[in-house]
Amino acid sequence: MASDTITHQREAAFHDAWAGSTAIDDVLVHESFAAPTALENRFILSRMGDVRGKRLLDIGAGLGESSVFFALQGAQVTMADISPGMVQTGRELARRYGVEVEGIVTGAEDLGVAAESFDYVYIANTIHHVRDRDALFQKIHRALKPGGFFFSYDPLAYNPAINVYRRIATEVRTEDEMPLKIADLRLARKYFPQVQHREFWISTLLLFVKYYAHDRVHPNQDRYWKRILRETPQSLRWWTPLRPIDAALTRLPLLRWMAWNMVMWGEKGASHPAASPR
Repeated sequence: MASDTITHQREAAFHDAWAGSTAIDDVLVHESFAAPTALENRFILSRMGDVRGKRLLDIGAGLGESSVFFALQGAQVTMADISPGMVQTGRELARRYGVEVEGIVTGAEDLGVAAESFDYVYIANTIHHVRDRDALFQKIHRALKPGGFFFSYDPLAYNPAINVYRRIATEVRTEDEMPLKIADLRLARKYFPQVQHREFWISTLLLFVKYYAHDRVHPNQDRYWKRILRETPQSLRWWTPLRPIDAALTRLPLLRWMAWNMVMWGEKGASHPAASPR
Protein backbone atom coordinates (compact mmCIF):
# COMPACT_ATOMS: atom_id res chain seq x y z
CA MET A 1 0.00 0.00 0.00
CA ALA A 2 2.94 2.31 0.53
CA SER A 3 3.76 2.08 -3.17
CA ASP A 4 0.16 3.06 -4.01
CA THR A 5 0.48 6.12 -1.77
CA ILE A 6 3.69 7.15 -3.49
CA THR A 7 2.06 6.66 -6.90
CA HIS A 8 -0.90 8.82 -5.85
CA GLN A 9 1.46 11.53 -4.64
CA ARG A 10 3.39 11.51 -7.92
CA GLU A 11 0.19 11.59 -9.97
CA ALA A 12 -1.25 14.46 -7.91
CA ALA A 13 1.96 16.50 -8.12
CA PHE A 14 2.27 15.99 -11.88
CA HIS A 15 -1.32 17.01 -12.55
CA ASP A 16 -1.15 19.92 -10.10
CA ALA A 17 1.77 21.26 -12.14
CA TRP A 18 -0.18 20.75 -15.37
CA ALA A 19 -3.17 22.62 -13.97
CA GLY A 20 -0.98 25.44 -12.71
CA SER A 21 0.61 25.92 -16.13
CA THR A 22 -2.66 25.97 -18.09
CA ALA A 23 -4.65 29.14 -18.76
CA ILE A 24 -8.42 28.79 -18.49
CA ASP A 25 -8.80 30.21 -22.02
CA ASP A 26 -6.70 27.32 -23.35
CA VAL A 27 -9.03 24.60 -22.02
CA LEU A 28 -10.97 23.19 -24.97
CA VAL A 29 -14.48 22.36 -23.78
CA HIS A 30 -16.57 22.10 -26.94
CA GLU A 31 -13.65 20.87 -29.06
CA SER A 32 -13.15 17.91 -26.71
CA PHE A 33 -16.51 16.55 -27.89
CA ALA A 34 -17.13 18.23 -31.26
CA ALA A 35 -13.75 18.37 -32.99
CA PRO A 36 -13.43 16.03 -35.99
CA THR A 37 -10.64 14.26 -34.10
CA ALA A 38 -12.70 13.78 -30.91
CA LEU A 39 -13.60 10.32 -32.19
CA GLU A 40 -14.01 8.67 -28.81
CA ASN A 41 -16.21 11.34 -27.26
CA ARG A 42 -18.34 11.71 -30.38
CA PHE A 43 -18.96 7.97 -30.23
CA ILE A 44 -19.73 8.09 -26.50
CA LEU A 45 -22.25 10.89 -27.01
CA SER A 46 -23.98 8.83 -29.69
CA ARG A 47 -24.49 6.02 -27.16
CA MET A 48 -25.18 8.15 -24.08
CA GLY A 49 -28.28 10.02 -25.17
CA ASP A 50 -29.87 13.00 -23.41
CA VAL A 51 -28.22 13.82 -20.06
CA ARG A 52 -30.52 16.67 -19.04
CA GLY A 53 -31.47 16.32 -15.39
CA LYS A 54 -29.25 13.26 -14.98
CA ARG A 55 -26.57 12.87 -12.31
CA LEU A 56 -23.14 12.29 -13.83
CA LEU A 57 -19.88 11.43 -12.09
CA ASP A 58 -16.76 12.45 -14.03
CA ILE A 59 -13.82 10.44 -12.66
CA GLY A 60 -10.34 11.74 -13.38
CA ALA A 61 -11.91 14.93 -14.68
CA GLY A 62 -8.60 16.72 -15.23
CA LEU A 63 -8.93 20.33 -16.33
CA GLY A 64 -12.72 19.99 -16.31
CA GLU A 65 -13.49 19.99 -20.03
CA SER A 66 -15.85 17.04 -19.85
CA SER A 67 -17.47 18.11 -16.58
CA VAL A 68 -18.29 21.54 -17.96
CA PHE A 69 -19.45 20.10 -21.29
CA PHE A 70 -21.92 17.77 -19.59
CA ALA A 71 -23.09 20.54 -17.26
CA LEU A 72 -23.78 22.69 -20.33
CA GLN A 73 -25.95 19.84 -21.62
CA GLY A 74 -28.03 20.02 -18.43
CA ALA A 75 -26.46 17.24 -16.35
CA GLN A 76 -25.84 17.54 -12.60
CA VAL A 77 -22.10 16.92 -12.57
CA THR A 78 -19.69 15.83 -9.86
CA MET A 79 -16.07 16.00 -10.97
CA ALA A 80 -13.50 13.88 -9.15
CA ASP A 81 -9.74 14.05 -9.54
CA ILE A 82 -6.68 13.10 -7.51
CA SER A 83 -5.20 16.55 -8.15
CA PRO A 84 -6.41 19.52 -6.06
CA GLY A 85 -5.08 21.80 -8.78
CA MET A 86 -7.14 20.09 -11.45
CA VAL A 87 -10.30 20.29 -9.33
CA GLN A 88 -9.70 24.00 -8.72
CA THR A 89 -9.18 24.58 -12.45
CA GLY A 90 -12.36 22.67 -13.22
CA ARG A 91 -14.34 24.82 -10.81
CA GLU A 92 -12.92 28.00 -12.36
CA LEU A 93 -13.76 26.68 -15.82
CA ALA A 94 -17.34 26.00 -14.71
CA ARG A 95 -17.68 29.56 -13.43
CA ARG A 96 -16.31 30.86 -16.73
CA TYR A 97 -19.04 28.97 -18.59
CA GLY A 98 -21.77 29.85 -16.11
CA VAL A 99 -22.55 26.34 -14.88
CA GLU A 100 -22.39 24.60 -11.52
CA VAL A 101 -20.10 21.63 -10.99
CA GLU A 102 -19.36 19.88 -7.71
CA GLY A 103 -15.68 19.03 -7.26
CA ILE A 104 -14.09 16.43 -4.99
CA VAL A 105 -10.43 15.52 -4.56
CA THR A 106 -10.02 11.74 -4.49
CA GLY A 107 -8.18 8.88 -6.07
CA ALA A 108 -10.22 7.03 -8.68
CA GLU A 109 -10.16 3.76 -6.74
CA ASP A 110 -11.02 5.51 -3.42
CA LEU A 111 -14.29 7.18 -4.38
CA GLY A 112 -16.35 8.12 -1.36
CA VAL A 113 -19.55 9.03 -3.20
CA ALA A 114 -22.93 7.67 -2.10
CA ALA A 115 -23.97 4.29 -3.44
CA GLU A 116 -26.44 4.14 -6.33
CA SER A 117 -26.49 7.91 -6.75
CA PHE A 118 -25.47 8.47 -10.38
CA ASP A 119 -27.15 7.81 -13.72
CA TYR A 120 -23.83 7.96 -15.57
CA VAL A 121 -20.16 7.52 -14.79
CA TYR A 122 -17.76 8.99 -17.35
CA ILE A 123 -14.06 8.22 -17.03
CA ALA A 124 -11.66 9.32 -19.77
CA ASN A 125 -7.90 8.80 -19.95
CA THR A 126 -7.87 7.75 -16.30
CA ILE A 127 -7.98 3.97 -15.97
CA HIS A 128 -4.42 3.70 -17.28
CA HIS A 129 -3.29 5.79 -14.31
CA VAL A 130 -4.91 3.43 -11.78
CA ARG A 131 -3.14 0.43 -10.27
CA ASP A 132 -6.02 -1.22 -8.41
CA ARG A 133 -8.45 -1.49 -11.29
CA ASP A 134 -10.57 -4.09 -9.57
CA ALA A 135 -11.30 -1.53 -6.84
CA LEU A 136 -11.98 1.11 -9.48
CA PHE A 137 -14.60 -0.95 -11.34
CA GLN A 138 -16.17 -1.96 -8.04
CA LYS A 139 -16.47 1.72 -7.08
CA ILE A 140 -17.94 2.61 -10.47
CA HIS A 141 -20.51 -0.15 -10.11
CA ARG A 142 -21.35 0.94 -6.57
CA ALA A 143 -21.81 4.61 -7.58
CA LEU A 144 -24.28 3.83 -10.37
CA LYS A 145 -28.01 3.51 -9.96
CA PRO A 146 -29.50 0.25 -11.23
CA GLY A 147 -29.81 0.71 -14.97
CA GLY A 148 -27.08 3.36 -14.97
CA PHE A 149 -24.22 3.33 -17.47
CA PHE A 150 -20.47 3.86 -17.38
CA PHE A 151 -18.52 5.13 -20.37
CA SER A 152 -14.72 5.15 -20.54
CA TYR A 153 -11.89 5.54 -22.98
CA ASP A 154 -8.20 4.93 -22.49
CA PRO A 155 -5.10 4.06 -24.51
CA LEU A 156 -4.22 0.47 -25.32
CA ALA A 157 -0.80 -1.06 -24.75
CA TYR A 158 -0.10 -2.88 -28.00
CA ASN A 159 0.60 -0.43 -30.84
CA PRO A 160 4.39 -0.29 -31.45
CA ALA A 161 4.28 3.23 -32.93
CA ILE A 162 2.45 4.61 -29.90
CA ASN A 163 4.90 2.82 -27.63
CA VAL A 164 7.76 4.65 -29.38
CA TYR A 165 5.88 7.90 -28.82
CA ARG A 166 5.51 7.03 -25.12
CA ARG A 167 9.26 6.51 -24.77
CA ILE A 168 9.89 9.93 -26.32
CA ALA A 169 7.15 11.93 -24.56
CA THR A 170 8.65 11.56 -21.10
CA GLU A 171 7.85 15.09 -19.87
CA VAL A 172 4.13 15.10 -20.65
CA ARG A 173 3.34 11.67 -19.20
CA THR A 174 3.67 10.18 -15.74
CA GLU A 175 6.03 7.30 -15.04
CA ASP A 176 3.25 5.23 -13.48
CA GLU A 177 0.99 5.01 -16.53
CA MET A 178 -0.04 1.49 -17.58
CA PRO A 179 -2.04 1.41 -20.86
CA LEU A 180 -4.92 -1.02 -21.00
CA LYS A 181 -4.66 -4.66 -22.04
CA ILE A 182 -7.20 -7.31 -22.90
CA ALA A 183 -7.19 -8.37 -19.25
CA ASP A 184 -8.69 -4.99 -18.31
CA LEU A 185 -11.66 -5.63 -20.57
CA ARG A 186 -12.15 -8.98 -18.86
CA LEU A 187 -11.95 -7.24 -15.47
CA ALA A 188 -14.63 -4.74 -16.47
CA ARG A 189 -16.87 -7.68 -17.33
CA LYS A 190 -16.53 -8.94 -13.77
CA TYR A 191 -18.75 -6.04 -12.72
CA PHE A 192 -20.50 -5.26 -16.03
CA PRO A 193 -20.99 -8.63 -17.76
CA GLN A 194 -22.47 -7.09 -20.92
CA VAL A 195 -19.73 -4.46 -21.36
CA GLN A 196 -19.04 -3.52 -24.97
CA HIS A 197 -15.99 -1.91 -26.54
CA ARG A 198 -14.92 -0.04 -29.65
CA GLU A 199 -11.40 0.88 -30.77
CA PHE A 200 -10.14 4.05 -32.49
CA TRP A 201 -7.02 5.28 -34.29
CA ILE A 202 -4.89 2.92 -36.36
CA SER A 203 -4.16 4.41 -39.80
CA THR A 204 -5.39 7.78 -38.49
CA LEU A 205 -2.33 7.82 -36.22
CA LEU A 206 -0.51 9.23 -39.24
CA LEU A 207 -1.56 12.56 -37.73
CA PHE A 208 0.99 11.95 -34.97
CA VAL A 209 3.63 11.17 -37.59
CA LYS A 210 2.80 14.47 -39.29
CA TYR A 211 3.28 16.40 -36.04
CA TYR A 212 6.68 14.83 -35.48
CA ALA A 213 8.16 14.47 -38.99
CA HIS A 214 6.52 17.32 -40.90
CA ASP A 215 5.56 19.94 -38.32
CA ARG A 216 8.68 19.27 -36.24
CA VAL A 217 6.76 19.40 -32.96
CA HIS A 218 8.57 17.32 -30.37
CA PRO A 219 6.21 15.21 -28.21
CA ASN A 220 7.49 17.03 -25.12
CA GLN A 221 6.66 20.44 -26.63
CA ASP A 222 2.94 19.82 -26.99
CA ARG A 223 0.60 17.07 -25.86
CA TYR A 224 -0.39 15.44 -29.14
CA TRP A 225 -3.68 14.15 -27.69
CA LYS A 226 -4.66 17.75 -26.96
CA ARG A 227 -3.15 19.19 -30.15
CA ILE A 228 -5.47 17.06 -32.28
CA LEU A 229 -8.47 18.94 -30.89
CA ARG A 230 -7.29 22.18 -32.54
CA GLU A 231 -7.51 20.65 -36.00
CA THR A 232 -10.28 21.72 -38.39
CA PRO A 233 -12.03 19.97 -41.28
CA GLN A 234 -9.92 22.07 -43.62
CA SER A 235 -6.61 21.09 -42.03
CA LEU A 236 -7.70 17.44 -42.00
CA ARG A 237 -8.68 17.04 -45.64
CA TRP A 238 -5.83 14.55 -46.15
CA TRP A 239 -6.68 12.70 -42.90
CA THR A 240 -10.45 12.32 -43.20
CA PRO A 241 -10.29 9.50 -45.82
CA LEU A 242 -8.37 7.40 -43.26
CA ARG A 243 -11.39 7.19 -40.96
CA PRO A 244 -13.38 4.64 -43.01
CA ILE A 245 -10.20 2.58 -43.27
CA ASP A 246 -9.98 2.51 -39.48
CA ALA A 247 -13.69 1.70 -39.25
CA ALA A 248 -12.88 -1.51 -41.10
CA LEU A 249 -9.57 -2.27 -39.36
CA THR A 250 -11.00 -1.89 -35.88
CA ARG A 251 -13.60 -4.54 -36.56
CA LEU A 252 -10.98 -7.21 -37.19
CA PRO A 253 -10.61 -9.37 -34.03
CA LEU A 254 -6.82 -9.18 -33.69
CA LEU A 255 -5.95 -5.97 -35.52
CA ARG A 256 -8.34 -3.92 -33.41
CA TRP A 257 -5.90 -4.24 -30.49
CA MET A 258 -3.36 -2.22 -32.47
CA ALA A 259 -5.55 0.87 -32.02
CA TRP A 260 -4.52 3.79 -29.87
CA ASN A 261 -7.67 4.08 -27.73
CA MET A 262 -10.50 1.85 -26.60
CA VAL A 263 -13.96 2.96 -25.53
CA MET A 264 -15.80 0.72 -23.08
CA TRP A 265 -19.38 1.07 -21.92
CA GLY A 266 -21.72 -1.01 -19.83
CA GLU A 267 -24.96 -0.98 -17.89
CA LYS A 268 -25.37 -1.76 -14.22
CA GLY A 269 -27.75 -4.66 -13.89
CA ALA A 270 -28.70 -6.76 -10.92
CA SER A 271 -26.09 -6.89 -8.15
CA HIS A 272 -23.83 -9.94 -7.93
CA PRO A 273 -21.17 -11.15 -5.47
CA ALA A 274 -18.23 -9.56 -7.28
CA ALA A 275 -19.83 -6.14 -6.92
CA SER A 276 -20.55 -6.26 -3.20
CA PRO A 277 -19.37 -3.12 -1.35
CA ARG A 278 -15.88 -3.10 0.12
